[in-house]
Amino acid sequence: MDIDAIVIGAGIVGLAAARALAATGREVIVLERHAHIGQETSSRNSEVIHAGIYYPQGSLKAKLCVRGRDMLYAYCDTHHVEYQRLGKLIVATDDAQSENLSTIHQKAVNNGVDDIRYVEQAELQTLEPNLRAVRALLSPSTGIINSHELMLAYQSDLEKHGGVVAVGSPVVSGEVIDGGFRLSVGGDEPTMITCRELVNCAGLGAQDIAQSILGIPAKSIPTRYLSRGCYFTLAGKAPFSRLIYPMPNNEGLGVHLTLDLQGQARFGPDTQWVDDIDYTVDPDRAAAFYGAVRAYYPELRDGQLEPAYAGIRPKVAGPGEDAADFLIHTEKHHGVPGWVALYGIESPGLTASMAIADQLVSELT
Repeated sequence: MDIDAIVIGAGIVGLAAARALAATGREVIVLERHAHIGQETSSRNSEVIHAGIYYPQGSLKAKLCVRGRDMLYAYCDTHHVEYQRLGKLIVATDDAQSENLSTIHQKAVNNGVDDIRYVEQAELQTLEPNLRAVRALLSPSTGIINSHELMLAYQSDLEKHGGVVAVGSPVVSGEVIDGGFRLSVGGDEPTMITCRELVNCAGLGAQDIAQSILGIPAKSIPTRYLSRGCYFTLAGKAPFSRLIYPMPNNEGLGVHLTLDLQGQARFGPDTQWVDDIDYTVDPDRAAAFYGAVRAYYPELRDGQLEPAYAGIRPKVAGPGEDAADFLIHTEKHHGVPGWVALYGIESPGLTASMAIADQLVSELT
């Protein structure tokens, strides 16, 4: 074999996986079709370090988020990745929503989020005077991060262990061969390369990659659904010092307010099921944002929201279906030794990235 392990996709999870594999002594190459790392989902999200609150108890999202959160904060401290542990408020704007906070609180406790607490209206007015809410949950361990710095740190660690990121190197096709895999790689210098272990971290392209490799059972490849979310920035000074989340709905966590590391406030994402990858932000979508945001920030004025960017979540459950867990498919799922495929790695993928990588390595050991 040419190399021990190939990781397809240089997003946050792919780089974390490659870093962890290289740390075991494997020779590792990351193949990335774009000209730079992290050009898709990894650079089009809220950059939030999640606490692990919302996910079903025992799910991979719950376990890997809580574990990954602690690993990520420690990693940022030792590798000088910029972050702020701002905390977030999950707000109830009326009595009916207030009663539903208990369900979220219990789910968080069940998942091992041990610092979440209730905040009553009087304290809310002190913490966030511009907030309209009757009660809230405060999550002190929620934060924000510079995701690009994180990816660069993962890449640096990978390279220190002898690994390589090959950008502009799309996987054209492949096949399962005796003892491993053979890939046809395009780009400026097309080549054939073989490996013992192949890890599919292609995100939005994960299903396409799996389908292009002869010998991967078609029945093991889940259907891909695309959910686009648009973000709008707030003109002017941010009205809050913490992240503000409304009550979650069937399609996500609602239009919430996050802050970047420069203090700029942005709202989003909304939810729009799409058939194609298109990052255009329609300014007219702001109309729905105003109504959603004014439920907890009534002082929002017309004209204050400006189009920012859009991201697309690679989901494995479609409209009207229950939210799906991360899918980390190993030999026990598909019968192909050395093949690991990750599907549906949406939020909290950034937070869980190091924990996902550790689990992936343990599956290949």
